[in-house]
Amino acid sequence: MLDEDRVRADTPGCASGSEPGVVFLDSAGSSLPPRVVLDTVIDHLRREAEVGGYRAANERLDDLAAVKTAIGTLINAAPSSIALSDSATRSWADFFYSIPLTAGDRILISEADYASNAIAAMQRARATGATVERIPSDSSGQLDLDALAALVDERVKLVSVLHVPTNGGLVNPAAEATRIAHSVGALVLLDACQSTGQLPIDVAELDVDALSATGRKWLRGPRGTGFLYVRPELVEAIEPARLDLHSAAWTGPDEYQVAADASRFEFWECDVAGRLGLGAAVRYLLELGQENVYNAVAARAEHLRKALPEIPGVTVRDIGIRHSGIVSFTVDGLDSVAVRDLLAEQNITVTVSHAGSTLLDMTGRGLKSVVRAAPHCFVSFDELDRFVAAVAAL
Repeated sequence: MLDEDRVRADTPGCASGSEPGVVFLDSAGSSLPPRVVLDTVIDHLRREAEVGGYRAANERLDDLAAVKTAIGTLINAAPSSIALSDSATRSWADFFYSIPLTAGDRILISEADYASNAIAAMQRARATGATVERIPSDSSGQLDLDALAALVDERVKLVSVLHVPTNGGLVNPAAEATRIAHSVGALVLLDACQSTGQLPIDVAELDVDALSATGRKWLRGPRGTGFLYVRPELVEAIEPARLDLHSAAWTGPDEYQVAADASRFEFWECDVAGRLGLGAAVRYLLELGQENVYNAVAARAEHLRKALPEIPGVTVRDIGIRHSGIVSFTVDGLDSVAVRDLLAEQNITVTVSHAGSTLLDMTGRGLKSVVRAAPHCFVSFDELDRFVAAVAAL
């Protein structure tokens, strides 16, 4: 069971004393880091100021390697199959743009896919003559597995699966979709930026070919951090679209050798303090107990899914069968941005997801925007009730 008092004490952004603090419900955007992450980042920046970035980094080589070890433990992967990056988007794109495509090849995207993924797919399709097609959603709103099975053939080179969309609590059946894609030899790239840190992620069970994730959301790490997992037996078969002297070695006047492991997807220059902070965030999650954190997030989201529909004029917009820690809703007569701003005046932090972020899904449902509440394990139930009361007062 999660030690909620400890988690709140470990989170500088939580309220202390008698004064009510911020009700923070934006862990789907950029969460509140625990103190160990804050201290790790600041301490390294101070060390860089004392001895310079190169020496400071050389002093932490073992700790930097341990970041991949911690991530590997989290997602059940070998550290050598993990590449560190500056974001989930960078990780997704680095893998996607390295997959060879030619005229007639097919790319399938989820109906709830994120704008960055869809834009990248369309750009490459225009450049290569490939096509981009969407996988329909079923009556529940999740990815339609029967429709996917009917869509796939040997021309499908890659299937983009969004595990949890940015605009609501849907959890797509990633493992089942992967089995269907693999039946015709297609690769599966799983966007796990909204699921890593709040849902169990086991790449062996999911069987995906690649997975992208960010540090700033549910992992509670620093901004500007992320990682890419690539299936070990696939790593050496894919040469990244971009290389530098870290991802490859200059071995002769006209020769280079690409790194043997997933570091071939990394560049030499990076935010060392941020990466150390990411490692601290992942280890903190592991220390708390993954299932403890996942259960706490689920309980808080379920609390909101029950309470919000009881308010006249409030509609919860989550779809699907299985739900995540993201709760999306609208308020009759009020624009989502206005709801966000009115709540901010009461020190309640939510965010807005606009149709442009998930165009196919949102326009299909006739939604221009939704308010997004995403409570992490450090949010108390009293704070959730304060939020619900504030929404009711609108």
